[in-house]
Amino acid sequence: MKTLTYGLIGCGMMAQEHIRNIALVPGARVGVVYDPVVGLARTAADMAGGARVAASLDDLLTEPALDALVIVSPNDCHVPQLRRIVETRPLPILCEKPLFTADAEAAAVAALFDGYRHPVWVAMEYRYMPPVAALIAQAAAATGGIRMLTIREHRFPFLPKVGDWNRFNARSGGTLVEKCCHFFDLMRLILGSEAVRVMASAGQDVNHKDERYDGRMPDIWDNGYVIVDFASGARAMLELCMFAEGARYQEEISAMGPLGKIEAQVPGPGRFWPATLGPAPTPLLTVSPRSPKGPYTVEIPVDPLLLQAGDHNGSTFYQHQRFAGVVREGGRVEVTVADGTRAVQIGLAAQLSARTGLAVMLH
Repeated sequence: MKTLTYGLIGCGMMAQEHIRNIALVPGARVGVVYDPVVGLARTAADMAGGARVAASLDDLLTEPALDALVIVSPNDCHVPQLRRIVETRPLPILCEKPLFTADAEAAAVAALFDGYRHPVWVAMEYRYMPPVAALIAQAAAATGGIRMLTIREHRFPFLPKVGDWNRFNARSGGTLVEKCCHFFDLMRLILGSEAVRVMASAGQDVNHKDERYDGRMPDIWDNGYVIVDFASGARAMLELCMFAEGARYQEEISAMGPLGKIEAQVPGPGRFWPATLGPAPTPLLTVSPRSPKGPYTVEIPVDPLLLQAGDHNGSTFYQHQRFAGVVREGGRVEVTVADGTRAVQIGLAAQLSARTGLAVMLH
């Protein structure tokens, strides 16, 4: 088996999770890294077992052995870096979400990859959390066809990032883009339909109000509700609270239809669970038929090795496993540029709806 050599663009916290998970994929390695913060790049290179530290993105792209690229830079860097890659060294790409942060970039991104000969995969890790994957696989049978879908995330505040880029809407795209494009992607995937109308209420009520960066207070929102109507007639709701890290489960997804209900409960990162409370919770899947009544719950445990490799319930590994398969053997990209674009567009519509108090139509 030929070893796949990756170039890593961006070397912060999430990049380190990618390094740990790539190391678990047989025949895969990170060979070269780049970050403008040299200390971060050196740490990432050491984690990767002695990767080369590139002096610039262009320098990274000169690496002869490269087979694929992973972009884990701040959100507003994605489009210019994607453009540079396409112009300079076209390769398979796994790009962290969100793919872009402003409506005006959607057409440019689509044009950039029109006819691109290599796979481009948008990193929507939440699809691959084992309890979420189990819900997706069983939802149609359990519900008889989903009419309502609810996603609730009760979690910790945004973590500190280099340059504090995730504290401001201008660089992140806003919470409903930066954080929640994951959930809008899940809505589209689970319902098998496209969003047509978005209504939202959101704001900054608790977090980051006592922080100042160059004299500016962060403007990133920390809670909200988003209702999304889909072309199929199904409707979905997101409930986000980023000052609820004391919850037993971080994500709870419920799908309802004429035959019954199915729900997944997913704990947050194990490293945040207090040891004094005993073992961290195990993910659960519950099916509740309407008739005959009789809900039943099963545990969906995740390999402890995968839990140790990151904060996303093992999903980063499964994503890399599939991406590596496409790079090696061809086949279907599971999270396409179009998927990443639609998820961001729903998030941007939600940001606009929350700011204006108006429903936003999508076409």
